Amino acid sequence: MKIVITGGKGQLANEFKTILTTGEAEIAKCPIDITKCNTIYVDVDELDITDLDKVNEFTLREKPDVIINCAAFTNVDGCESNKDAAFKVNAIGARNLAIAAEKVGAKLVHVSTDYVFSGVGSVPLAEYDVTIPASTYGATKLMGENYVRELCSKYYIVRTAWLYGYVGKNFVYTMMNLGKTKDSIKVVNDQRGNPTNANDLAYHILKLIGTEEYGVYHCTGEGECSWYDFASRIIELSGGKCKVNSCTSEEYSKQYPNAAKRPEYSSLDNMMLRATVGNEMRNWEDAIECFIKNVKSKEQC
Repeated sequence: MKIVITGGKGQLANEFKTILTTGEAEIAKCPIDITKCNTIYVDVDELDITDLDKVNEFTLREKPDVIINCAAFTNVDGCESNKDAAFKVNAIGARNLAIAAEKVGAKLVHVSTDYVFSGVGSVPLAEYDVTIPASTYGATKLMGENYVRELCSKYYIVRTAWLYGYVGKNFVYTMMNLGKTKDSIKVVNDQRGNPTNANDLAYHILKLIGTEEYGVYHCTGEGECSWYDFASRIIELSGGKCKVNSCTSEEYSKQYPNAAKRPEYSSLDNMMLRATVGNEMRNWEDAIECFIKNVKSKEQC
């Protein structure tokens, strides 16, 4: 099986690399035979996914069996101030990969987000629920999903949320650093969602590509919490002395008026996983405890 992974330097791509090198994810053995895998990791330096000609040329040359699109413009506030760039990467990039995948008969995994939903509600969202994005990031990611649906016949659209991994910048590392350097911080307590360990997400995507169970999936950590709950747990587990104070989204917006609107409630239900390949996603509390334990262990080496 030949796999091409875009966004090859990012945190999710790094988890694929770990699993496909060691044959082990944190929750189970790799679900595909790594001895029969040839994986190519590409980032913007090797392949600009916003350039259709380059994407077609690359794909026709490599002829992958699977393309996993981890490339994205994920700076939510930056998307608001640079809408064209966000659209090119999140929408046109996905379109180009869908066109190229269809030409060579490849399966396409497109990683998407909980931000495609409005953020209004109190019940975890299923794959069939109506998408109404409230930000440019969400809108451009939804357009990318639509292009994939329209232009590729063998696709898995995988929505995730609050993602963190061992390589790159993320909320967990930010909180761990603040816990060492600040006396106190404020974190919003009225936005709820599902923290997701990137290793768990990569494992489930590898489960999917070995099947023909095409469609739209939610793949997030089990259970939900607020950003305040998540930050408090991170500080506690990492041994930080920083005091975590709560604030409302309204208070945060007054302090940062140019910040993009975030979903108030975007918990996802992994219904499609349960109905097909099985949902083995860890509870968010177990996953973050394992993550911080591993990070601290590496720091002591």
